[in-house]
Amino acid sequence: MAQKNRCAWCTSDPLYIEYHDTEWGRPVYDDRVLFEFLILESMQAGLNWLTILKKRENFRKAFCDFDPIKVAKFTPRTVEKLLKDAGIIRHRLKIESTINNANCFLAIQQHYGSFADFLWAFVDEKPIVNRWEQSADIPASTDLSACLSQLLKAHGFRFVGSTICYAYMQAVGLVNDHTADCFLAKGTKRLSTRNVRCTKPVN
Repeated sequence: MAQKNRCAWCTSDPLYIEYHDTEWGRPVYDDRVLFEFLILESMQAGLNWLTILKKRENFRKAFCDFDPIKVAKFTPRTVEKLLKDAGIIRHRLKIESTINNANCFLAIQQHYGSFADFLWAFVDEKPIVNRWEQSADIPASTDLSACLSQLLKAHGFRFVGSTICYAYMQAVGLVNDHTADCFLAKGTKRLSTRNVRCTKPVN
Protein backbone atom coordinates (compact mmCIF):
# COMPACT_ATOMS: atom_id res chain seq x y z
CA MET A 1 0.00 0.00 0.00
CA ALA A 2 1.37 3.39 -1.00
CA GLN A 3 2.18 5.71 1.90
CA LYS A 4 -0.04 8.78 2.11
CA ASN A 5 1.57 12.16 1.63
CA ARG A 6 0.85 14.51 4.50
CA CYS A 7 1.60 18.11 5.38
CA ALA A 8 5.29 18.49 6.28
CA TRP A 9 4.52 19.57 9.85
CA CYS A 10 2.94 16.19 10.55
CA THR A 11 5.66 14.04 12.11
CA SER A 12 5.64 10.25 12.37
CA ASP A 13 4.14 10.43 15.84
CA PRO A 14 0.83 8.49 15.85
CA LEU A 15 -0.93 11.27 17.77
CA TYR A 16 0.10 13.84 15.18
CA ILE A 17 -0.92 11.58 12.30
CA GLU A 18 -4.32 10.87 13.82
CA TYR A 19 -4.90 14.57 14.51
CA HIS A 20 -3.80 15.57 11.01
CA ASP A 21 -5.86 12.92 9.26
CA THR A 22 -9.10 13.17 11.23
CA GLU A 23 -9.34 16.64 12.78
CA TRP A 24 -7.11 19.43 11.45
CA GLY A 25 -8.94 21.51 8.87
CA ARG A 26 -12.27 19.66 9.25
CA PRO A 27 -15.24 21.95 9.99
CA VAL A 28 -16.46 21.79 13.59
CA TYR A 29 -19.97 22.89 14.54
CA ASP A 30 -20.25 21.35 18.01
CA ASP A 31 -19.91 24.01 20.70
CA ARG A 32 -18.21 21.74 23.18
CA VAL A 33 -15.52 20.80 20.65
CA LEU A 34 -15.13 24.46 19.71
CA PHE A 35 -14.59 25.26 23.38
CA GLU A 36 -12.11 22.38 23.67
CA PHE A 37 -9.95 23.74 20.89
CA LEU A 38 -10.21 27.24 22.30
CA ILE A 39 -8.74 25.92 25.55
CA LEU A 40 -6.07 23.84 23.84
CA GLU A 41 -4.95 26.57 21.45
CA SER A 42 -4.69 29.08 24.30
CA MET A 43 -2.70 26.59 26.35
CA GLN A 44 -0.43 25.92 23.37
CA ALA A 45 0.83 29.53 23.23
CA GLY A 46 4.63 29.37 23.28
CA LEU A 47 4.67 25.56 23.25
CA ASN A 48 4.77 22.72 20.73
CA TRP A 49 1.34 21.45 19.61
CA LEU A 50 2.44 17.84 20.11
CA THR A 51 2.97 18.65 23.79
CA ILE A 52 -0.67 19.69 23.98
CA LEU A 53 -1.89 16.60 22.14
CA LYS A 54 -0.02 14.36 24.56
CA LYS A 55 -1.73 16.10 27.48
CA ARG A 56 -5.15 16.29 25.82
CA GLU A 57 -6.81 13.60 27.89
CA ASN A 58 -5.41 15.15 31.05
CA PHE A 59 -6.91 18.48 29.99
CA ARG A 60 -10.20 16.71 29.37
CA LYS A 61 -10.27 15.41 32.94
CA ALA A 62 -9.03 18.64 34.49
CA PHE A 63 -11.53 20.81 32.62
CA CYS A 64 -14.64 18.67 33.07
CA ASP A 65 -14.76 17.20 29.57
CA PHE A 66 -14.46 20.74 28.20
CA ASP A 67 -17.87 21.75 29.51
CA PRO A 68 -17.91 25.58 29.54
CA ILE A 69 -20.72 25.70 32.11
CA LYS A 70 -18.65 23.73 34.61
CA VAL A 71 -15.38 25.50 33.81
CA ALA A 72 -17.04 28.90 34.27
CA LYS A 73 -17.78 27.89 37.87
CA PHE A 74 -14.16 27.12 38.75
CA THR A 75 -13.04 28.91 41.91
CA PRO A 76 -9.66 30.21 43.09
CA ARG A 77 -9.39 26.95 45.03
CA THR A 78 -9.84 25.04 41.75
CA VAL A 79 -7.07 27.11 40.19
CA GLU A 80 -4.68 26.21 43.00
CA LYS A 81 -5.56 22.54 42.54
CA LEU A 82 -4.92 22.73 38.78
CA LEU A 83 -1.56 24.38 39.37
CA LYS A 84 -0.50 21.17 41.11
CA ASP A 85 -1.66 18.94 38.25
CA ALA A 86 1.46 17.78 36.38
CA GLY A 87 -0.72 16.36 33.61
CA ILE A 88 -1.62 19.78 32.22
CA ILE A 89 0.12 23.09 31.55
CA ARG A 90 0.57 24.63 34.99
CA HIS A 91 0.43 28.27 33.99
CA ARG A 92 -1.67 30.47 36.27
CA LEU A 93 -2.56 33.12 33.70
CA LYS A 94 -3.59 30.50 31.14
CA ILE A 95 -5.73 28.64 33.66
CA GLU A 96 -7.39 31.81 34.90
CA SER A 97 -7.92 32.94 31.32
CA THR A 98 -9.63 29.64 30.54
CA ILE A 99 -12.15 30.27 33.31
CA ASN A 100 -12.67 33.81 32.05
CA ASN A 101 -13.06 32.55 28.49
CA ALA A 102 -15.62 29.98 29.58
CA ASN A 103 -17.80 32.80 30.89
CA CYS A 104 -17.31 34.78 27.68
CA PHE A 105 -18.12 31.66 25.66
CA LEU A 106 -21.41 31.23 27.55
CA ALA A 107 -22.27 34.89 27.00
CA ILE A 108 -21.82 34.47 23.25
CA GLN A 109 -23.98 31.34 23.30
CA GLN A 110 -26.73 33.24 25.03
CA HIS A 111 -26.51 36.19 22.65
CA TYR A 112 -26.07 34.36 19.34
CA GLY A 113 -27.79 31.04 20.06
CA SER A 114 -24.54 29.09 19.86
CA PHE A 115 -20.84 29.79 19.64
CA ALA A 116 -20.82 27.93 16.33
CA ASP A 117 -23.35 30.39 14.89
CA PHE A 118 -21.19 33.30 16.01
CA LEU A 119 -17.96 31.78 14.69
CA TRP A 120 -19.18 30.50 11.33
CA ALA A 121 -21.01 33.73 10.54
CA PHE A 122 -17.56 35.27 10.71
CA VAL A 123 -16.60 33.43 7.50
CA ASP A 124 -20.09 33.60 5.99
CA GLU A 125 -20.75 29.94 6.90
CA LYS A 126 -18.20 28.62 4.40
CA PRO A 127 -14.69 27.29 5.11
CA ILE A 128 -11.80 29.13 3.51
CA VAL A 129 -9.90 26.62 1.38
CA ASN A 130 -6.30 27.40 0.50
CA ARG A 131 -3.84 25.51 -1.65
CA TRP A 132 -0.38 26.28 -0.38
CA GLU A 133 2.55 24.61 -2.10
CA GLN A 134 4.41 23.91 1.13
CA SER A 135 4.02 24.41 4.86
CA ALA A 136 6.52 27.27 4.82
CA ASP A 137 4.05 29.25 2.69
CA ILE A 138 1.30 29.11 5.31
CA PRO A 139 1.09 32.38 7.27
CA ALA A 140 1.17 32.43 11.06
CA SER A 141 -1.67 34.94 11.04
CA THR A 142 -3.78 36.87 8.58
CA ASP A 143 -5.95 39.97 8.48
CA LEU A 144 -8.88 37.65 9.11
CA SER A 145 -7.36 36.10 12.23
CA ALA A 146 -6.46 39.57 13.48
CA CYS A 147 -10.08 40.53 13.01
CA LEU A 148 -11.30 37.47 14.90
CA SER A 149 -8.81 38.24 17.67
CA GLN A 150 -10.14 41.78 17.90
CA LEU A 151 -13.73 40.57 18.10
CA LEU A 152 -13.02 37.94 20.74
CA LYS A 153 -11.12 40.45 22.84
CA ALA A 154 -14.07 42.84 22.50
CA HIS A 155 -16.19 40.07 24.02
CA GLY A 156 -13.73 39.77 26.91
CA PHE A 157 -11.65 36.76 25.83
CA ARG A 158 -7.98 36.47 26.81
CA PHE A 159 -5.04 34.62 25.22
CA VAL A 160 -6.64 35.06 21.80
CA GLY A 161 -3.98 36.90 19.82
CA SER A 162 -3.96 36.85 16.03
CA THR A 163 -1.57 33.88 15.79
CA ILE A 164 -3.58 31.82 18.28
CA CYS A 165 -6.76 32.70 16.41
CA TYR A 166 -5.31 31.56 13.09
CA ALA A 167 -4.24 28.24 14.61
CA TYR A 168 -7.75 27.97 16.04
CA MET A 169 -9.31 28.69 12.65
CA GLN A 170 -7.18 25.93 11.13
CA ALA A 171 -7.98 23.47 13.90
CA VAL A 172 -11.77 23.86 13.67
CA GLY A 173 -11.93 24.05 9.90
CA LEU A 174 -12.72 27.70 9.29
CA VAL A 175 -9.55 27.49 7.22
CA ASN A 176 -8.28 24.44 5.35
CA ASP A 177 -4.52 24.79 4.99
CA HIS A 178 -3.51 21.29 3.90
CA THR A 179 -0.66 21.77 1.44
CA ALA A 180 -0.96 20.84 -2.22
CA ASP A 181 1.02 17.61 -1.82
CA CYS A 182 -1.12 16.38 1.09
CA PHE A 183 -3.73 13.70 0.41
CA LEU A 184 -6.29 15.91 2.17
CA ALA A 185 -5.63 18.98 0.03
CA LYS A 186 -8.61 20.69 -1.53
CA GLY A 187 -9.29 23.81 -3.54
CA THR A 188 -7.35 25.80 -6.07
CA LYS A 189 -7.17 29.33 -4.66
CA ARG A 190 -5.46 31.11 -1.83
CA LEU A 191 -8.18 33.04 -0.07
CA SER A 192 -7.20 33.69 3.52
CA THR A 193 -4.75 36.48 2.67
CA ARG A 194 -7.45 38.73 1.23
CA ASN A 195 -7.82 42.17 2.79
CA VAL A 196 -10.37 42.16 5.58
CA ARG A 197 -12.11 44.96 7.42
CA CYS A 198 -13.28 43.97 10.87
CA THR A 199 -16.93 44.90 10.60
CA LYS A 200 -18.70 42.04 12.36
CA PRO A 201 -20.91 43.26 15.24
CA VAL A 202 -19.65 42.71 18.76
CA ASN A 203 -22.81 43.76 20.63
